[in-house]
Amino acid sequence: MILYFLRHASAGTHFANPKKDEKRALDKEGIEQCGYLGRALTALDVQVDAIISSPLKRCTQTAFLLGNELGFEGKLQLDNGLRPEATLSDFRKLLEKYARQESIMVVGHNPNLSQFLGSVISESGCEASLDLKKGAVAKVEMRRSSGTLQWCLTPKVVRTLHDTAVESSRPNTSRK
Repeated sequence: MILYFLRHASAGTHFANPKKDEKRALDKEGIEQCGYLGRALTALDVQVDAIISSPLKRCTQTAFLLGNELGFEGKLQLDNGLRPEATLSDFRKLLEKYARQESIMVVGHNPNLSQFLGSVISESGCEASLDLKKGAVAKVEMRRSSGTLQWCLTPKVVRTLHDTAVESSRPNTSRK
C-alpha cells in the first residue's frame, strides 16, 4: 500500500477553547498551500483510492481542496483515529480498516501525525524523528506493518518549485 501523510495546511492561531479550535478554518496562506501542493502532487501523478481526514475543520478543508486538485471522485472519509488526541493504536486500527486499498491519504495534526509517520518507517517499531510542517506531505510505501519513506515535500519546497515553474514559463524579454 502507498500511504500519503498530509498535515493540514496553515490555519492561523490556536484557540484556547477546544470547541472553537475544532472549527478553526484554513487561513489565506493555508488555502494557497493546498493549491500549490495539489498541483505538485498532480505533476507527480499521485492518485489515491481513499482520503481519510481528522474530523476537525482545518483537516477536512485541506483534504477537500487537495482532493479537488487531484481529481479525486470518492467520498471524503472522516476518522477519529486522526484527531489531535488519537493514539498510535487508533491509527493502526485505521490502517487495518483500509488495508485493501492500494493508495490512501491521511490528513491529520501534529504532533501525532509525525509520530505515526515515524513509527511506520522505523525498522525497530520505535519512533523515528520527523516533523511534518503544516501543509507538508510524505509518501510511504508500506509492507505489512512497516514502511519506507519515498519522499517528503514541505510547503517551502512546493512553493519554490511553483515559483520556478512560473518564472521559466515567462517569455524572455531581455535584450542582448
